Amino acid sequence: MERRQFLTRSAMAGAVLAVGGSKRLMSQTPDAFVEILPEEQLGTIAPEIYGHFTEHIGGVIYDGVWVGEKSKIRNYGGLRAEMVDALKKIHPAIMRWPGGCEADSYNWRDGIGPRANRPVHTNFWEVDRDAKRLNEKGKQIFETNEFGTNEFMNFCKMTGAEPYIAANVRSLPALEFDNWVEYCNSPQGSTTLARMREADGSRDPYKVRYWGVGNESWGCGGFFRPEDYASEFRRFATWIPQFGLDLELVASGPNGNDIDWTHRFFEQIYTGDHAYHNAQFTGWSVHHYASTRRVDALQFEPGEYYDILSQCAFIDTIIADQWSVMGQYDKQHHVKLVVDEYGPWYREGTEVDITHLFGQQVTLRDALATALSLDAFNRNPDKVGVATNAQLVNNINALFLTHEEKFVKTPNYYIFDMYQNHQGAQAMRAEFSAPSVHYSYKEKQQRLWGLNGSASRKGNVVTVTMVNSDLAAPKQTHVALRGLNLKSATAVTLTNPDVHSHNTWDQPNTVTPVALKVDISGPVLNLTLPAASVTKIEVTLG
Repeated sequence: MERRQFLTRSAMAGAVLAVGGSKRLMSQTPDAFVEILPEEQLGTIAPEIYGHFTEHIGGVIYDGVWVGEKSKIRNYGGLRAEMVDALKKIHPAIMRWPGGCEADSYNWRDGIGPRANRPVHTNFWEVDRDAKRLNEKGKQIFETNEFGTNEFMNFCKMTGAEPYIAANVRSLPALEFDNWVEYCNSPQGSTTLARMREADGSRDPYKVRYWGVGNESWGCGGFFRPEDYASEFRRFATWIPQFGLDLELVASGPNGNDIDWTHRFFEQIYTGDHAYHNAQFTGWSVHHYASTRRVDALQFEPGEYYDILSQCAFIDTIIADQWSVMGQYDKQHHVKLVVDEYGPWYREGTEVDITHLFGQQVTLRDALATALSLDAFNRNPDKVGVATNAQLVNNINALFLTHEEKFVKTPNYYIFDMYQNHQGAQAMRAEFSAPSVHYSYKEKQQRLWGLNGSASRKGNVVTVTMVNSDLAAPKQTHVALRGLNLKSATAVTLTNPDVHSHNTWDQPNTVTPVALKVDISGPVLNLTLPAASVTKIEVTLG
């Protein structure tokens, strides 16, 4: 069936749909069409795309992940139990730590051994020029190192996530990187560092495969030129002890879509008399924030809503452009993109506690932004190998907000819950056809696609996820799965009449998924997508 035939037939497949509990007859012509092309498989969606980021900043670790073993808050060896339980349900594939910018001022030796003997120092993020907060002797300012390598490994083990460690390039020598790898991965009793790990509670090696060689080396990681960072990368990445593991080394890539940084780094690595060939170099880190630091997380106008989604949608361009540049040097595309920081970033003022640096409320708007990012990764499984949302808790684009004994799941948590079927599935090409949204922002007329998403198949289950960005208009939508026998289908949607809606201590279920009626008419699914919504369809094949 040609695409034109699909659109014609879909237009004739009107259906009676339930919206908000009441039924009404929809017009014969749908608002949007989606065509899934199962024979056009794009590749396996790496589970590691569904990862998270935990940095020693504000309330992410202390008051977030870590409450301490002696806390009255329910915990598993000091880890906030409610968070661990919630994470296990969404199967986080990978967890990044200890930064972020914190990584390049972090000495891993400070975070091992008996906690009572660990040194205390000023946290990287709490350099207060006005000295207004220095008397607040909280862990967010003066790092106690209670949460170190072993505590992080326990967190990963309990949640089922693979550890991804960012190493210090700016302020520690390359030998310390080797030593950290040895501490984590050397066999039981084999080395002094292995015996130190055993004394810390783990006889078995942690088998850490993913290692970031620095972080944002163009900025807080040293303000390197790309040529200089390439030289440092060679030093740090050469002849690392492997201990039988296929290590995955991630180089510090550009800020956003800085093509020049990528060209100059890859030219230094791949060309000339000293071309660097190391199979362990498999990842190119990309950071992309939808940063509107003048905009509030809760109080925003329609133009500001659409602008954030447009900025997040730019990740499609970044993926294509970076991949093209990398391919000019890495002809076989051995190195994949690692989007290990992404999400909206607003001005401060909506954090649930003053110690939560860069903390912000998370609304339905942010759930849509996160979903469209994940859909972009799903559509590019050949290019994106890892992605970690920034950050997990009490920070920008968080899945959880906590303070002392209080705990709430943000709308973002439910996005990762809805999308988890994509992990390890075969991505399929999907064509979305819907009217664009026109809006005004900063006195200029702008345009954003009205509907986009991704599709995948695992066994006899097809999962389709879609973002309707339109604030005002629901979309009667026909979804065709060409050449497949549709046995049954269910759908859930995340939405609210007010896009500013968010979950709070007192009202934790304001934005949570609800069932959405979907009808099957031959190979076509018929449903109405609410305005400003994220929808998942799960189709069982006959």
